Amino acid sequence: MNTILNNRLKNFLLITLASALLWGCGSSDNAVELTAKQEQQVAERIAPEGHVSMAGQVASMSSPVGAGAARSGADIYATNCIACHSSGVAGAPILGDVAAWSARLGKGIETVYTNAINGIGAMPARGTCMDCSDDEVKAAIDHILENSK
Repeated sequence: MNTILNNRLKNFLLITLASALLWGCGSSDNAVELTAKQEQQVAERIAPEGHVSMAGQVASMSSPVGAGAARSGADIYATNCIACHSSGVAGAPILGDVAAWSARLGKGIETVYTNAINGIGAMPARGTCMDCSDDEVKAAIDHILENSK
């Protein structure tokens, strides 16, 4: 009987100690600060895949960049497209894969632009760059094609 009581007491103490340690690990004093790049990557991962427009609603495209300043195709690619088009996620054609991009260009450059703007297959509209203008999306496509010759 004494042995059972000692074992229960030991188990209780171990559980209490483990709980206290885990409780301490969850405190905000131990919070990890993210770098700006990590915060951007998190924002990209949790960004909405599209937006809903009601009939008659005027879509507004706001750009975080200064008034009238369009981002380059390379900037758009590096921020929004690289996640899928560098590794081929969900069948995305990889930057530099001449055959994959040639097959898409066989349908015409306007079709490639339209698919990038509206989305196709697993690719969401604008490739998750909800604040990109049509011209910026086209610039990103031009950058990819220029580097896939």
